Amino acid sequence: MDVTIKEVRTKSDLRKFVHFPNVLYKDNPYYVPQIESMDRDTLTPSKNHAFEICEGKYWLAYDEKGCVVGRVAGIINRSYNEKVGEKICRFGWIDFIDDRSVSEALMKTVENYAKENGLDVVSGPTGFLEFDAAGVLVDGFDQLPTAYGKFNDPYYEYHLLALGYQKEIDFVEYRILVPEVIPDRYARMAKIVSDKYGLHQAPLLKHSDIKNYLDGLFSCLNAAYSNLHGFSELTAGQCADLKKQFLSNVSVDFLSIILDANDKVVAFGVALPSLSKAMQKAKGSLFPFGFIHLLKALKHNDTIDLLLIAIDEQYQSKGVNAMIFDKFAQGITKNGIKYIESTRELEDNTNVQNLWNHLEHHIHKRARVYRKNI
Repeated sequence: MDVTIKEVRTKSDLRKFVHFPNVLYKDNPYYVPQIESMDRDTLTPSKNHAFEICEGKYWLAYDEKGCVVGRVAGIINRSYNEKVGEKICRFGWIDFIDDRSVSEALMKTVENYAKENGLDVVSGPTGFLEFDAAGVLVDGFDQLPTAYGKFNDPYYEYHLLALGYQKEIDFVEYRILVPEVIPDRYARMAKIVSDKYGLHQAPLLKHSDIKNYLDGLFSCLNAAYSNLHGFSELTAGQCADLKKQFLSNVSVDFLSIILDANDKVVAFGVALPSLSKAMQKAKGSLFPFGFIHLLKALKHNDTIDLLLIAIDEQYQSKGVNAMIFDKFAQGITKNGIKYIESTRELEDNTNVQNLWNHLEHHIHKRARVYRKNI
């Protein structure tokens, strides 16, 4: 195929860039369309504080007839590169038809962008920040992704391998079956840990109480995630962006904030009712009716997605996870939740995975980040 690569320069180009996967996977029952307006905001420097530490370009691939057949983003996270002492160009937002000439043209464009900026490693798929979808799906093609994951067909992996990319790290996702009666060992362990270390749950009686702890929450997040793959410290602007999301979507039923004796945030966990099926119904748009599907999903659901768990280094491997899950258990029981979906977590993150040892669970999706020296 004769492929033409064009840089995204206009709002019209950006709309095509964001919309392409919704065309590519239109009839796939396991594809979850992202809300296109939100995706555009993420990719727009004036609307995303990630650009305080990042820069990037986006490209579309066209066939001979002028039809879009692929897309990719090239991203440079200067803060992360400085932290790890490497010259890395990230690639993300990658989708393409099953044609080797398309994938090769897209990745060669990213590699040239990396070289032009004096970089010698290309890694991805990742986003600007740890909270953007990462990885190529390599297992679990017959499973519905969470709203924070990403679906792709199996051929993506074969294309990247053929282009010289090798595994860097895997992310896994668990599906956990909630028993009719949650084992009381979580409550017992939570009390033991609370008494031993002088820790307690933040009193979240109503939604407005959350804002009292947000600064401490993000400070805890920066400290706890500092050594994780792909993570760069959140700036004040990025925290402000995330605060808006917390205040608009999170329920106190699925938020646990752990405080020490001085009321400092030392750990937290947050989950959200699954939005996957609602986003399928919304078909990439909040209006005119998409937001109604999302609101219904937030109020009536049998599944929650575990978004984040962060624990201060001082309290890691000391059972604080039990305190977080004990709080979740109350919300799970209250809301009739039957399943827990873990969003993508590093394959070696045993601190979180050990939570499920006494519940029926299994890995049902795996996504892979690749790396190539150029």
